[in-house]
Amino acid sequence: MTDNSRHVGGYAATMVAYATVVAAVALLGNATGRKLPRDMTIRDLVVTAFATHKLSRLGTKAAVTAPVRAAFTRPAAADGGPGEVAEEPKATDGIGRSIGELLSCPFCFDVWAITGLTIGYVFAPRMTRVLTDAAAALAGADFLHLAYATAQQIAEGEHPALLG
Repeated sequence: MTDNSRHVGGYAATMVAYATVVAAVALLGNATGRKLPRDMTIRDLVVTAFATHKLSRLGTKAAVTAPVRAAFTRPAAADGGPGEVAEEPKATDGIGRSIGELLSCPFCFDVWAITGLTIGYVFAPRMTRVLTDAAAALAGADFLHLAYATAQQIAEGEHPALLG
């Protein structure tokens, strides 16, 4: 198998699992009379986007969640971002590879995170709003930490753009 080959079987199994979760939740929502929210305000959209970003980073890159990923990932040669770890799938094929990719890629995990938040907005909107507000605030704090560190590097003449 070449490096460019796709692991179709594992991806198919992951897609079936995702579709099963969505279908089961839709059936449960219908059976319990739950209605989809009418629309999102701009505030809801922005906060949910920031919350999804943060939840994806926590799920795929945080050192504290590494034990959850450990069965499917291993440390990668590359360094993670500030306060993060870099991991890659352990398995080379099949469902193990697909789950490893899902748990080590924030872009891949985003779909699952936003699905979870959407389910939360339908079944527990107040609690989900508190969670999204908190996660969005945490994402904002992360960006402020990075901005502060960059400003500090610039003030000290150590920023990579100044050294080039």
